[in-house]
Amino acid sequence: MNSTPGARSFSFPKEEHLCRKKLIDELFGRGSSFGLYPLRLVWLPTSEPTTAPPQVLVSVSKRNFKRAVDRNYFKRLMREAYRLNKYRLLEAEGGHRVGQLAIIYTGKEKKPFTLVEKKLISGLERLLTGAPPIPGAASPS
Repeated sequence: MNSTPGARSFSFPKEEHLCRKKLIDELFGRGSSFGLYPLRLVWLPTSEPTTAPPQVLVSVSKRNFKRAVDRNYFKRLMREAYRLNKYRLLEAEGGHRVGQLAIIYTGKEKKPFTLVEKKLISGLERLLTGAPPIPGAASPS
């Protein structure tokens, strides 16, 4: 992937997008969530720590933003903030446990990119410190 050791990849390829309905239903059915206004993060932990990037879903409510151009703007904003800061998960000491992640814009008014990015960074840090193991998952023996 990168020829230079320590170089970061700031890409967000299609393989990292969460698109399958079955996986999305599982994420919202079994996942944990917390809010950092104007964002809400929903995640499904993996059974083992990993350094692979999680699959990510980005969403904006049609109820709060009627115009598609506004929803698309905020989705673009959140994807960019994630793309620039996903290295925090990937380079975490001992790996991370986030398998799937949904980033939802819950605010009712337009917020600047700097605020959205700051909240996303604190959300990623919270995921690294507080992502619990899957309830009911068999522990390796």
